[in-house]
Amino acid sequence: MNERSRIATSVRMSEYANKKYRSRSSSASKENKKPTSVLSRHTPGERPLAYTNAALSVETIPGTPVQPKRCSQLDNSCPDLLSATVEDAVRKVLGGSLHDLHQDVNRIQRTLSEIALKMAESKRIAIIGAGPCGLTAAKGCLEEGLDVVIYDKTDNIGGLWCYRDYDQEGLPSVMKSTVINTSKEMSAFSDFPPPAHFPNFMHNTLMFQYFKMYAEKFGVLRHVQLMTEVLEVSQSDDYEKTGRWKVTTRRMKDSVTNTKEFDGVLIATGHHTSPLVPDFPGLKSFKGSVIHTHSLKKAAGYEDKVVLVVGIGNSAVDAAVEISTVAKQVYLSTRRGAWLFQRVGPDGRPFDAAYTRRCLDAVNKVVPFRLSCWFMEHELNKRFDHAAYGLKPKHRVLSQHPTINDALPNKLLSGTVILREDIKCFTENGVVFKDDEQAIEIDAVVFATGYKIEFPLVSGDIIRVEDNNVQLYKYMFPPHLPHPSLAVMACVQVIGAVFPVAELQGRWYASLMIGKKKLPTKEIMQHDIKLKERQLKERYVSSPRHTVQVDYIPYSDELAELVGCKPDLRKIFFTDPKLFWALFNGPSLPYQYRLCGPHPWSGARAAILGYNSRVLAALNTRKSSK
Repeated sequence: MNERSRIATSVRMSEYANKKYRSRSSSASKENKKPTSVLSRHTPGERPLAYTNAALSVETIPGTPVQPKRCSQLDNSCPDLLSATVEDAVRKVLGGSLHDLHQDVNRIQRTLSEIALKMAESKRIAIIGAGPCGLTAAKGCLEEGLDVVIYDKTDNIGGLWCYRDYDQEGLPSVMKSTVINTSKEMSAFSDFPPPAHFPNFMHNTLMFQYFKMYAEKFGVLRHVQLMTEVLEVSQSDDYEKTGRWKVTTRRMKDSVTNTKEFDGVLIATGHHTSPLVPDFPGLKSFKGSVIHTHSLKKAAGYEDKVVLVVGIGNSAVDAAVEISTVAKQVYLSTRRGAWLFQRVGPDGRPFDAAYTRRCLDAVNKVVPFRLSCWFMEHELNKRFDHAAYGLKPKHRVLSQHPTINDALPNKLLSGTVILREDIKCFTENGVVFKDDEQAIEIDAVVFATGYKIEFPLVSGDIIRVEDNNVQLYKYMFPPHLPHPSLAVMACVQVIGAVFPVAELQGRWYASLMIGKKKLPTKEIMQHDIKLKERQLKERYVSSPRHTVQVDYIPYSDELAELVGCKPDLRKIFFTDPKLFWALFNGPSLPYQYRLCGPHPWSGARAAILGYNSRVLAALNTRKSSK
């Protein structure tokens, strides 16, 4: 229950007490048509006893014995009688003693005063973007009693996962056929497992449905303002003292602008908004169609055409596979090649769950990097020989972000997709590859070459980006700012699911905004940023997308420690061996971060132990023959 709900409940209770008292007084007055007036015992200027703001003074208490001769007017000349009379009246009408009643009233007054004070102190947070990361951040803020407004310039929630037929600058959306690359249990929010009957790898329509169910369940939808574009975020005049921000918005239906101040701002627009297109020689003279996958919605329009797809990441292979279903021929150009992962893992279970385990993470920390790479490359080559297919790169498997696709090997075998080298140049009607001198005629080019990380809503000196390297502590906070009131959500490329990571980011931000946690010094944060940059350069091949890489388990644990919700496996080993084994040897599920710490979920243990049954529930749609 949030702060406003608690306040409303307290007010209703107090109003009910007043109403109950008045009804009793009314009925008793009808029985005793001559009630006696009794003065409440308070000194001049002192407020009478009260429930909330309504005075509950004992001035006319029905049923009081009438003493017209001895005390037609009670005052200090007969204190004993006054006390006895009031006590008798209180017992008869409300029950209990006047002293107990006084204590109850004072307790209610103190509670309401504390709630009112908290309400006055409740901080207002503006969240920009109503995608899954913005929604879960809002839920984390609401849990901590923060007041939240979520702005989104579109007509629906879901962000990238809300499919749209139209293309709009700065507004990415999935292709119509997109299926998520991470399994449903690994992609879940920590206290809201997807329905058991949902498939293990959900189509984008089911992902959207899941996010909507989540927002409805936790009361987030009523905080969303759709069709409202944020134009600018700037520091308030008193920022140095308060950490507050000015947010300027424009209502899409009538272009009315408005500026409001907030105690904090979360930018949850993602980093897939500014397409990156290389400047190849001759590209400007090419007469065919040229788009970025940012604008690609479906294969329609490429029927019987020769299409070149540039890139080898997830968007590239998805585009090549999708377009090849209708095109005459698809060429897939890659500079380096790639190690190709699949969704289906050992025994037909989700691949990500099989290999995202704490036991394997512990092994990788002690085993040499080359040995870990050899093992994974060996596993991937069991499916198909990367060298024979022309896909094998020079770099090791753990030096790239995973490219995941189940259909590409089949497309390569059937020849509907042909792998080619990097591009030398374009001609008016074709392309020349570096391993060939002859131009190949093509009708269209689809660039799947990544994105530039930009934050156009704030000035460049607030969030600094250098060669796609974001200067953000834990990929969230500008280290040079004196307050933790501005943060960026999900500016990470997770080897695994991003949604549970974003949820932990939102919980950490909320704890900082209410003062439960504090950021380290500027020097410590800057040192951490430089350390992360150096580690990424040592491990990964040079690429714009490898500047924000994080491993799922280590980064999630970092955030969980900051929130205070990381499970203590040593303790669990002795107190709950069954749960320990599931946590250590099973998939590293998001539910573990609700076992302890702030806002735990009572169903977390059952969700972890019931993982297998939910995976199989989506598959057992018919009984197999015995």
